[in-house]
Amino acid sequence: MTPALMLIEILDILLTVVRWIIIIQAIMSWLLAFNVINRTSDFVTTLWMTLERLTEPLYRPIRKIMPDFGALDLTPMVALIIVIILQSVVLPRIALSLIGL
Repeated sequence: MTPALMLIEILDILLTVVRWIIIIQAIMSWLLAFNVINRTSDFVTTLWMTLERLTEPLYRPIRKIMPDFGALDLTPMVALIIVIILQSVVLPRIALSLIGL
């Protein structure tokens, strides 16, 4: 395996991790919104702040472009779609071009 293909594999793994972080943060935001869990727990607060710090750099450019829908935040869905497109379309095409097919 060439170093370029190994880099693509690493990027694919990182995008999978980003995908799960976005999903977990979205589910946790719903649980917080419906008071299934609350921020009085130190674990919940720490996890929420960590997820916010990880996802905010991804969401910030998208939020600049997206219109404001009030309480409805579609930014995680848009970020997730972008990650899925990168993983399923862009990376495989780059890998195929590196292989020479």
